[in-house]
Amino acid sequence: MNVTRGLIIADPWIGHILDGRKDWEMRSQATSVRGWFGLIRKGSGTVVGLARLVDCGKALDQAQMIANFDHHRIPVDMIRRGEVAKWVVPWKLADVIPLAPSVPYKHKAGAVTWVTLSPDVSEKLAPYIAHRDPSEIDRPSPSRSVDHSRPLSTACDLAPNPVRRTAGPAAQAAPLPAGKHEVLGQSVLSGGNIRNNHVKLSPLMHAFPQDVIGGSNKAEAAPRRLEIDWGGPEPAKTDIDGTKSIFRSRGWVRRFFAASGAREGDIIVFTRRGPYRISVHLERTTPGL
Repeated sequence: MNVTRGLIIADPWIGHILDGRKDWEMRSQATSVRGWFGLIRKGSGTVVGLARLVDCGKALDQAQMIANFDHHRIPVDMIRRGEVAKWVVPWKLADVIPLAPSVPYKHKAGAVTWVTLSPDVSEKLAPYIAHRDPSEIDRPSPSRSVDHSRPLSTACDLAPNPVRRTAGPAAQAAPLPAGKHEVLGQSVLSGGNIRNNHVKLSPLMHAFPQDVIGGSNKAEAAPRRLEIDWGGPEPAKTDIDGTKSIFRSRGWVRRFFAASGAREGDIIVFTRRGPYRISVHLERTTPGL
């Protein structure tokens, strides 16, 4: 699979996408484009992430725009003032992969939406999606559910929202057929990840069962834990801190980083091997020393 084009997106919207808070990029017209593309921060001259464009919805009216804040992150007061009246067509994204470091590209004059990436840039991006199932290009990801009972958000409501556990029975992970493994996604390591012994899970949160996602402290731990095969003598067992989108238990992450020689820019690949069992392995993106 090759990434041959990039989409120019301004701040703060591209930041919301990279942080996993926004999965609809609002545009003025529909698109027939599907598949992997580069996320280009406007004015930066670099590709800062990758994503799949999985669907294009119909134009939304004002009420629908307000109801879907959790998908596009446009503040309600901006919508009501008509500031985004023409930006009402949702381009639906999935499998966002932040890049660290970002990849420079040559911006051709006149490009304001899509940019055609040169073969050398495509080659640099290829390792990030090399282990993806080619059929993913045309397969939409499950849509996130939106809690319409929440108060309508305003311009100040741009901080990440904690992942909330819903009342009633927790969502259960679907079983896999015997011998079937499913690649859930990837996470690119930053220097901060390595220094603090955590892995950014925001691009993958939709792939985990809701009953392994808890609150910000142990008192709010999820009712179930994941079992993680990381290459050590014993699998790790942990839930997910939904407010930070990281594994709550981090001792095993430190040991995994040390054993694999993890470095900034390397990729962690997540594979589901059972309803509550996953494995992780590291893919090197820079030559060894």
